[in-house]
Amino acid sequence: MKRYLLKTFKYLGVLLALLLAFVIVFPMLYPEYVTQKVKKLANDNLNGELNFTKAKLTFFTHFPSLTLNLDNVLLKGSAPYQNDTLVSVKRLSLGIDVKDLLFSKKIDIEGIYLKNALVHIKVNEQGEANYNVYKSQSDELIDEDDDSARIDLQRIEIRNTQLIYDDKSTGIYLLANGFNYLGKGGLSESIFDLHTKAEIQSLDFLFGQETYFKNKHVNAELITQINTHSLSFVFEHNDLKINRLPVDFKGKLDFLSNGYDINVEINSKDSNLDDFFTALPPQFTQWHEKATLKGKTDIFFSMKGKYIASQNLSPDIYLKMKVREGYVGYQGVLAAADHLYLNVETSFPSLDVNRVGVKLDSIYFTIGKEYFSGILSLNGINPPVIDAKVRANINLENVMKLTDMKELHLKGMLLANVKTKGTYAPEQHLFPITRGTLEFTEGMLKTPYYPNPITDIFFKGEVENTDGTLETLALQFKPLTFSFEQKPFMVNMAMQNFEDIRYDIQAKGELDIAKIYKVFSQKGLDLEGYVNADLSLKGTQSDATQGHYHLLHNKGTIELRNIKTTTEYLPKPFIIQQGRFRFKQDDMSFTNFRATYGNSDFLMNGRMSNVINFLFSKNQVLKGNFTVASNLLDLDEFMYTDPLPTSREETELSESETPAIPAEKGVVVVPKPFDFNLNANFKKVVLQGLEILNLKGSTQLKKGVLSLKDVNFNVIGVTAQIDASYADETPKRANFNFKVKADNFDVQRAYKEVKLFREMASMAKDAHGIVSLDYTVGGKLNADMMPVYPSLKGGGTLTVKDVQMKGFKLFNVISDKTGADTLKDTKLSTIDINSSIKNNLITVERFKFKVSGFRPRIEGQTSFDGQLNFKMRLGLPPLGIIGIPIKITGTQENPKIGLGSKSKDLEETEYDENTKATNEEENTESVSEENCHSNRRDDSNGY
Repeated sequence: MKRYLLKTFKYLGVLLALLLAFVIVFPMLYPEYVTQKVKKLANDNLNGELNFTKAKLTFFTHFPSLTLNLDNVLLKGSAPYQNDTLVSVKRLSLGIDVKDLLFSKKIDIEGIYLKNALVHIKVNEQGEANYNVYKSQSDELIDEDDDSARIDLQRIEIRNTQLIYDDKSTGIYLLANGFNYLGKGGLSESIFDLHTKAEIQSLDFLFGQETYFKNKHVNAELITQINTHSLSFVFEHNDLKINRLPVDFKGKLDFLSNGYDINVEINSKDSNLDDFFTALPPQFTQWHEKATLKGKTDIFFSMKGKYIASQNLSPDIYLKMKVREGYVGYQGVLAAADHLYLNVETSFPSLDVNRVGVKLDSIYFTIGKEYFSGILSLNGINPPVIDAKVRANINLENVMKLTDMKELHLKGMLLANVKTKGTYAPEQHLFPITRGTLEFTEGMLKTPYYPNPITDIFFKGEVENTDGTLETLALQFKPLTFSFEQKPFMVNMAMQNFEDIRYDIQAKGELDIAKIYKVFSQKGLDLEGYVNADLSLKGTQSDATQGHYHLLHNKGTIELRNIKTTTEYLPKPFIIQQGRFRFKQDDMSFTNFRATYGNSDFLMNGRMSNVINFLFSKNQVLKGNFTVASNLLDLDEFMYTDPLPTSREETELSESETPAIPAEKGVVVVPKPFDFNLNANFKKVVLQGLEILNLKGSTQLKKGVLSLKDVNFNVIGVTAQIDASYADETPKRANFNFKVKADNFDVQRAYKEVKLFREMASMAKDAHGIVSLDYTVGGKLNADMMPVYPSLKGGGTLTVKDVQMKGFKLFNVISDKTGADTLKDTKLSTIDINSSIKNNLITVERFKFKVSGFRPRIEGQTSFDGQLNFKMRLGLPPLGIIGIPIKITGTQENPKIGLGSKSKDLEETEYDENTKATNEEENTESVSEENCHSNRRDDSNGY
């Protein structure tokens, strides 16, 4: 017996030795062969660039599997991410089928193992992804007898990996740290079941830059049917656990060429309310740590439909939640919310906010003897259809403490009994049928924006609507009182019939606007100053509209001091230094109203009417007549600026790291709902570097149009008269018209100081002397408040009284070509030059003059970009009977002179207001016509 045992151990030892020798020696025989075949497999099947530093074949990494270990593997993504990393791993292991390698030299990869890897998936706004690195091959191209490497996966194992999914087309961002994954199944088949165990130590999930999961622990056991031909996933049996919340996940996900087809359901039944809060977004985490939660909850979530961004298709979302016998307590708070019941359903068809539906069958809880009870049904947003009922007798301080609202301190007893049902659509004259009372006593409000609270808040209000129209709507607050900074403020208000508002309002008290604003801090708005009101307003809107002022009882005063308003739409703050308004019936008068805006100052006196209609109705116009005086009006400071949006990444940078991006420019925006007649007296007006002095005249601001009539002003040393109108059409485009008359001004000074004159009369650069102008021009302005030249239309007369052309290239070239030296630096006097503007061209009508015995006659066109097409007859001394026909083409900087009268017309540029309003980007159209003067016969007398 002993001999047989020794022989058995001997054979076993030899067998083990042979097996060990095989395990050690066999990988040494095939390392280069296996590596080359794997490289060929990668090159044949991957679009992305694959690199690794070393390859080693061994049994010991994943014994008993033969494993090819690739060190420092780096796989780049597919276009357009071919330069970015898709997968980075220190060691990638590939499991090899030993039998096929030993007997047929075939390399079948049965398993993939990753450890301590980084997988970074990216999708851009157009839906282009970096993971499309695998080249698909048809089945008939696969040769079963081919000895190259093949993929016959049965196992995928991932350990301690970081997975990032950043999809900018859907706004989804997912970060999984400590990702462990084990997948088993016939992964090489076109349709197979994948059995999966997965664990994520820390999961972050963001949608639309809002965080929904933060540091959540996830466990999952999944059975998923995968169709690789259509890239379809069917989730058959999937048990997940998000922190402590158990979840059943079922459904289907199809990857389309341009999006996704989704049909998934998430269900959690009879779960603990406390477990539910462990799966909520991070906003609730800190509160949950100190909260005591009891009760049961059911949750159901579904998402069904196609998501195709390019076709604006989105899935439907449905959420249902129930809470039974809930209890909410909080550390350090004596009172707890008990008997909590909640039953809510929310639908979000096609992710369209206007079709959102909410059905809150019930919400109920008690805090001691206090209670809150409510139901709500909301169907749609534009317009909303509402059915709600609220009953409450509760101290809001207890609610604030239980929800740990430390930044907002609100207390006071709220008694509510409100029922409302119907459609809220004021533009359709609809309001829900409503009956209700609200009472709030012993109230106090303190926010983190200001150290002192608003105290002694009290109001008692009623709301009633009997038939669902605005006509029967009635509101009443008697009184609303509060105290701020030890100064009381009181409002009594009763309003009925919102089709023809009957109002009775009294307001009295003082407010420090700067401090009260800080209590209700609002982004994009900044207020400062002081208001003292003593008002009594009583009457009917129709009485004001129809002029029955004797039936109105409006009186009182509002005093303003140092009111400063700043918004994101105004480049600079508007400051009311001093103003006292007096109300009498429908009029509001004011005296010595002083204000500043940037460097500009204003002093106004006058009155405004239709005040009540303007305050109570959307489409009413505020009317006024007053005088306005100013030492300086800088119009450049009123130009619209468009603040550029800041991305999430930019806001996270420090101020020193964020590059300064200038706001986009825009035209001067004119307020629309005003009808003001102003008698203006501005000592100095600045626009685009031009200084206008002593501007006086009538100005009207009506429905967004600013008009000047018989306005006189001093500019470039002379008195001018102008009629003009201006209106912004968009924040980046405006319309203007003006008629200007200026006598005897210095042409050189006008060229240097008036930009529009310089653009329209560029030849004035070489002119020295006195001219007069009587001209009308209209057109569009772009975002830089510069004219869009193709849009300009107009005409008029430039009168040359005593001008010398010094170094004028056109005359100098003609002089050189004709030998008429007297045309150089010629002097002109008493010439009327008529011209018109259209389609980017200035057409100069025929004019003639005498110079040193010569009798030139000129007509033709020039464009705003400097192109020339003039015809000139140079009448020779002594009487000009004999003339030389000359054509002038080229540019103003490089004119070309030739004999004859035939020349090609300049190209017109027609304005299309549907195109971008700039001088560089306009819809151009060439209009080829025979010159309108080319058929004229030269007169025998030289004229």
